[in-house]
Amino acid sequence: MMALPVSGGGDSGGGTAADAVSGLVVLYCAIRLVRDRRRPLSRTAAVVLALPVVGIALAAAGAASPGAGITGLVRYLQIFVLVPVAVMLLIRDRRDARLVAWSLIGLALWQGAIGVHQYATGTGASYMGEEIRAVGTFGAADVMGMATVVSFGVVCSLGLALGAGPGRQRTAAALCSLALLLPLALSFSRGAWIATAVTCGVQLALAGMRRAVKVFAVVAAASVILVGGLGVGTAMLQERISSITQVADAPDQSVTDRYTMWAAAVGMWRDQPLTGVGLKGFPDHRDGNASLALSSGSDTEGAGAGFKRQPLLSPHNMYLLILSEQGLLGLLALAGSWLALLVCGLRRLLAARRRAPRGLDCALVACGLLTWQLVDFAYADIGGPSTALTAVLFGLAAWWALASEEAEDR
Repeated sequence: MMALPVSGGGDSGGGTAADAVSGLVVLYCAIRLVRDRRRPLSRTAAVVLALPVVGIALAAAGAASPGAGITGLVRYLQIFVLVPVAVMLLIRDRRDARLVAWSLIGLALWQGAIGVHQYATGTGASYMGEEIRAVGTFGAADVMGMATVVSFGVVCSLGLALGAGPGRQRTAAALCSLALLLPLALSFSRGAWIATAVTCGVQLALAGMRRAVKVFAVVAAASVILVGGLGVGTAMLQERISSITQVADAPDQSVTDRYTMWAAAVGMWRDQPLTGVGLKGFPDHRDGNASLALSSGSDTEGAGAGFKRQPLLSPHNMYLLILSEQGLLGLLALAGSWLALLVCGLRRLLAARRRAPRGLDCALVACGLLTWQLVDFAYADIGGPSTALTAVLFGLAAWWALASEEAEDR
């Protein structure tokens, strides 16, 4: 469903076909559990995966209206509880995990190919007055959609390439990883670049420092060739990259807006430190806590859509969004669950590297995807058509971190 064009030009105001399919996945998993009559989760898995429910339920009860509370409750449960649990239970072994990883790579190659075509033909989203920004099928209203999908593909392909699988598989994965660097660069997404660079560095370090040095040399050479062949886009890329180091000294308006919304989120938390302002409450309390530096919205245009002014309705920081709407209790519950997944996943990864190298690729993929998402949450939050993939990501990470040893060894 993620490969299909998004209806409404990428407007993230409602559900998508991928959300509907994720609901069917949850329903199918529930039917299988009832039919098989088995205990689905271990005690540790049940505690870790159910922990976010506490903060979400309290924040839903404190929402400004019943409709907002129910909508927010369903969305958070879908992304962080129900779909991850279903994905975890439906993945039976490493072969299934690799199938999920290759599916993400295939989706990334498809979206990336569309993005490169958009850049080459000037049919992408508007960037600096030119319609060259690669956005895939997600449209100008969700410029992070393609960047997120392509980043997932890079992380998955690098994890498979660094594993101990068949040589043909590792070679194909390495080539996919290098090919996806081009659409990732053309997305002009600073957040995706940072999260991908950090995650790939972590994956290389976990796979072994000797191999990491070799891969770094190959990636550096490929990057030089890639940037050298971009032509007019080189100057724009260099300017976009240099802007990463200017977020404190000379921030552009988008960075200023983000800082202002972060400050507004902190102000909401100070007013309601334990439970926050309630789910879906950030837009209602934004103006009362934001300074005059905040602009009225961001401009979107191109990729088949006309000019549109998008309101800024979230702080673009998942941790601050949770803190403002769910308070300290909600942040501890959700972030605590994610941290537990990461710790358990890394512990099993180190154990797999010592005793069962053949499972190292699955470990690198699962831990890499989780690392990418946790880094990206520092300057992004849930929203948009690509959000359903976040739920799949958490499910894959939960399978590696919390599944039984027997399931992982198969």
